[in-house]
Amino acid sequence: MQDVCHVEAIEKEPTAEELKEIQTAYLTVWGMRCPNCALRVRNGLLSLRGVLDANVDHTLGLAEVVYNPHLCTSSALVDAVARYGADGYHVYSAALAS
Repeated sequence: MQDVCHVEAIEKEPTAEELKEIQTAYLTVWGMRCPNCALRVRNGLLSLRGVLDANVDHTLGLAEVVYNPHLCTSSALVDAVARYGADGYHVYSAALAS
């Protein structure tokens, strides 16, 4: 694993507003090669207002995201995956899983 792969996990305490309504989205994620990639995607998702929790598995290429749909859209989840992989070394993409 190269130095560019090192990532520290962030923790997030959901706000009362975020907890008002909860929905789960499942994303198919491409481009993750290691556990740190999954952690990078998780951190990116958690950074969004309205996201309460995210579990990402790089081996399966799946993300389970718990969020408030009034504060964060499913398209914002997909966009966050791509944005947090755009560091010049990593390239991630995602789509809502059916």
